[in-house]
Amino acid sequence: MAVTYKLIETITVGSGGAASIAFTSIPQTYTDLLIVLSVQNTAGAVDIFGKFNTLTTGFTNRYIYGDGSSAVSGSGSIGYFGAASSSSSTTFGNTAIYIPNYAGSTNKSFSSDSVTENNITLAYSFFVAGLWSNTSAITSIEFYPNAYLWSQYSSASLYGINNS
Repeated sequence: MAVTYKLIETITVGSGGAASIAFTSIPQTYTDLLIVLSVQNTAGAVDIFGKFNTLTTGFTNRYIYGDGSSAVSGSGSIGYFGAASSSSSTTFGNTAIYIPNYAGSTNKSFSSDSVTENNITLAYSFFVAGLWSNTSAITSIEFYPNAYLWSQYSSASLYGINNS
């Protein structure tokens, strides 16, 4: 079985920053989705939140993160996907989000792997396993920080995955 990845769209934030990055017309022709974020916040390091089909409801998740010297785990009831680097860093944080069976008629699971890339002594690594309890196909996805804006040159790429 061959797995193929097809770039659907890449969005790059322009000057002045952006409150969110959104994919608004996701085709329903793939089996799974992969989203790759390279983001930085205009202020401090922040959390990455998201919406499916403009909804913030129906999400549950489990997460674990570490900073090199300690680890924390927990759970939540929001669309939580990880963390982004701060503008004090010269690098961008990176996040990969995988959503299997996004066009199916069952609840949607997702997982994410996120790192803040700070040129300082403290950086974080996040892992999130989540569920969106909604049987609608995912037709739009939006990512936003919990504070401030995405910095210029932050980007998100959406890939469709097919098993053939």
